[in-house]
Amino acid sequence: MAEVESGETAGEDGGPSNGGPPGEKVRQRGPRRDAADNRDRVLDAAATAVRREGIAVPMATIAADAGVGVGTVYRHFPCREALLNALTHRSFELVLAAATRAAEANADAGEPGVEAVRRFLDRTVEHGGDLVMPMRGGPPALDERTVAVQSAVHAQLRALLQAGVRDGSIRADVTAGDLVIFGALLTERLPHVADWNTAARRVIDVYAAGLAPTAPPLRSTPVVPSPS
Repeated sequence: MAEVESGETAGEDGGPSNGGPPGEKVRQRGPRRDAADNRDRVLDAAATAVRREGIAVPMATIAADAGVGVGTVYRHFPCREALLNALTHRSFELVLAAATRAAEANADAGEPGVEAVRRFLDRTVEHGGDLVMPMRGGPPALDERTVAVQSAVHAQLRALLQAGVRDGSIRADVTAGDLVIFGALLTERLPHVADWNTAARRVIDVYAAGLAPTAPPLRSTPVVPSPS
């Protein structure tokens, strides 16, 4: 029997009793809202648990933290690898969205390129608790879709820097890898800093000042983060 839309009743032939002609194609119902919410809760809980206990954290712990049964976790993610891959993919999507929105906001405001970098780093601090990425001890990005998003992140960060170089607000020897490493450092909340968001933004201001073309030369060659 075909799956019918929520709120419809099935006719004698298994299709929806919507008065449509026989044989009309039935649109398959998407995930229910509560199921989608459960998936999001599992991912949120998994991000926190992995950052707290590492990638070997028991699935039962993640389920308990999410307030769902273990069966619900496995219904959405049939194995640990699937869950970890989903976490990594979501993390890169969040970073890409942050970089894209920073570029768009900066273009709308007509501000120097360095302000787009500042906006991006501010958003990175906001997303810190949700990010489970390879550089932070998360699983490597092996899925083809995730690798594509990761590449898009680096491309967008290069575009942010190049815009600043063109308008004279960013030195030419800063790389996307430099931003990736600094962003990863910002997501590591120090336990004895009472107001991490405020402290992190102050450090961002110091970092942004160092991006100026008038700053002293850098002391080493660029470090390229591992693609995994």
